[in-house]
Formats: sequence, structure tokens, C-alpha cells
Amino acid sequence: MSDLDHRVGVREINLVVRNLRLTKVTEENIDGLIAAIDQMFGLDEVSFNRKEQSIHLAYDATNLDLDGIENVIRNHGADIHNDWWTRTKDSYYKYCDQNVKDNFTHEPWSCHKSPPNSSKRKR
Repeated sequence: MSDLDHRVGVREINLVVRNLRLTKVTEENIDGLIAAIDQMFGLDEVSFNRKEQSIHLAYDATNLDLDGIENVIRNHGADIHNDWWTRTKDSYYKYCDQNVKDNFTHEPWSCHKSPPNSSKRKR
């Protein structure tokens, strides 16, 4: 796949997929919740599994983060499930998202290059 196979604001290299269980989801709030998340910049896809009460997300971690998505979820009256496994996955997802964001802004270096403004003569 290439970047052209995704929505605007989503790069293949920064794409992450997340699955989280939700609570307090009703027939009244789920459609508005999915529509609001679907409008966020950097989101590639979102879906909700009604049987398992879980949300499936695919997004660019440099343009969107899980905290912003969780705020939208809470604003619509739902919440992240409070069991041990969901909390563990949520923490791990946030750690990985931050790692993707940090790696995207990091400028690579080489120990074989002379530092800038070095007085060593280049050969």
C-alpha cells in the first residue's frame, strides 16, 4: 500500500491500529460518536462492533492521539471500559503513539560524521 491508499493526513509509515472496549454505549449515542471520530484529521477508519462493545480505530499517530479520541468518546456519553486488560492496552497504545510521534520528529545522526562547525579538516 502507499500513502495514496489512505485518507488525507495519514501516512502509511505512521499508521497504527487500535481496538478498545467501551462502556455506556447506547443506540442513541453510538452513531454520533462514530460520526464525530470519523471527522478527525489523521483518522483512516473507525468502526464499532456492537456485539463486543469495542471500537476499532486506524489513524496516523503523528496527527492524532488516543487522548483526543477518548475525549470525543466521553463527550458523547460513552467511556473506555475499566477492566485491567483495556487499561493495560490503553497505556501501551499511548506509549507507542508517543514513540511514533517522537521518531517522526527525530533527526537521525551518524557517529562517522564530523559535527557541524568542526575544526577537523575533511578528507
